[in-house]
Amino acid sequence: MPEGPELHLASRFVNRVCSGTVFAGQVEKSAVSKNCEVPFKCDAYLISAVSRGKEVKLTLTPIKEEDGKEDMKPTATEDEDRLPAPMDVTFRFGMSGSFKLTNEDEVPKHAHLKFFTKGKPTQVLCFVDPRRFGSWEVNGTWQSDRGPCVLLEYEKFRSNVLSNLPEKAFDKPICEALLNQKYFNGIGNYLRAEILFRLKVPPFEKARTVLEPLLHKGKAAELTLSKKVKWKLENPDLLELCHMLPMEVINLGGKGYDPEHLDDSSAFEDWLRCYYVDGMQLLRDSNGRTIWFQGTPGPMAPRGSKVPKAKSRRRKAVDENGKEALSPKGSESGKGKVAPERRKPPKIPKDPSQVRPRSAKAAAKQTAEGLQTGEATRRTTSRSRKKMAAEAVPLVESPEGNGTEGEPSGAKAADPEASESEIPRPRKSRTRSRH
Repeated sequence: MPEGPELHLASRFVNRVCSGTVFAGQVEKSAVSKNCEVPFKCDAYLISAVSRGKEVKLTLTPIKEEDGKEDMKPTATEDEDRLPAPMDVTFRFGMSGSFKLTNEDEVPKHAHLKFFTKGKPTQVLCFVDPRRFGSWEVNGTWQSDRGPCVLLEYEKFRSNVLSNLPEKAFDKPICEALLNQKYFNGIGNYLRAEILFRLKVPPFEKARTVLEPLLHKGKAAELTLSKKVKWKLENPDLLELCHMLPMEVINLGGKGYDPEHLDDSSAFEDWLRCYYVDGMQLLRDSNGRTIWFQGTPGPMAPRGSKVPKAKSRRRKAVDENGKEALSPKGSESGKGKVAPERRKPPKIPKDPSQVRPRSAKAAAKQTAEGLQTGEATRRTTSRSRKKMAAEAVPLVESPEGNGTEGEPSGAKAADPEASESEIPRPRKSRTRSRH
C-alpha cells in the first residue's frame, strides 16, 4: 500500500511532467470505476499537485489563449465569466494507486481517470489503480479526520500526538496506534515495522507507555543548538523517526515502495532492515495486519494469533545479457515446481451389514437382505458338506467283479450322512444380520 513517501513522490512526479504542459478537453473517467465523474472541460488548463500524508490534491487551473498561443499565467479576473473556475481533485491511492504519463495509444489497462494534453502527439496523465481501492473527490479538501502530515508538518504532528496521549487510541499496542491516521498521517505498514525495529521497541507494547517519556524529554534542552541537532540525529525518538525515515525514502529517489516493480527498486530493498527481511518474526495485530519485528512481541500480543506465512520478495536474478537467470539451489521459489504424483490407496469395500442405516425403512430392508443372505449361506454350506462326503469315499473296483463301482467288495455303499461327523466342517460365515 502506498504510504506518505510514495504519495509525496507522486506529487513531485506530476509537477515535473506537467510543468509547462497544457492540457485540454474533457476529463474522462473509465466505465468500470465507481468513483464520481469530474465535470471539468476547458480549452487549455494546467495541472499542479501537492501532498499531505496519504492524500494528493491535483489543481486544474484554466488559462487564456491569445492569438493561438497560450498565456501560461492563470486567468485574470476579467476573464472569469468566460472561463471555468479552477478545480481541486483530491486523490487517495488505496492499495495500488499511482500516476503515469503515457502516449494516447499506450494508456494502461487500469487507467480510471485521464487528463489529455493539447497538441500532437497527444499524451495522457492517468490515475492507474489495478485493485480499485483508490478514490478521488471533486472540489474536496483534506480529510478532517486525518492529522498533520509527518513529512511536511512535523511540529504540528508532534504536538498533536503528545497533547492527545490520554485518548483511548493510545491504550492500544504501539504497532496499531502507528496506523491511526488521526495522529500518524502518512505512516503505513512498512514504516511502522522499520521505526519500531530501529528503536528496538516491542510492537505490542502499550502506546502510551512508549510515548509518555517524550513529555519529559529535557536532556537536549540543556545543550547548544549545534549539539542539540547532533544529539537528535544520533538519538532520535519515535516521533522523530516518524519524520526522518519517510524523508530517507524520498531521498532514495525512484518511486519508493513499489511491489509491482521490485526489479526497479533495488535501493529501497537495500534500505529495508526489518520489513520482509529474512529471519524476522511475524504476527497479526487485532486489525488483521501483519507486523514484522525482532525479539519479544510485547505484553499485549494477541493470544492464539496465527502466524502468517512469510512471502519471499526476492528480486529475480539477471545474467550479463539482461536475461532472467536461473535461481540457485535453495533459493528457488515454489512457483513452477511439479508436485510428485501420489497414488491413492485402493478403496476397501465395506461390509453391507456393518453400514449403519439412515432410516427405519432402510433398516428393515437391510434386515431382510441379511436374513436372505444367511439362509443362502446355510444352504451353500449344507451342499458343500454333502459334496465333500461323497468325494471322501474311494472308488475301488471289486476283483471278483461282483461289487458295485465305488463300493468295496462285500460292503454296501457308504452313507454320506453317516460319515458327516468324520469330515472336517468348513468354517461358518461371519456375516451377521442386523435385526
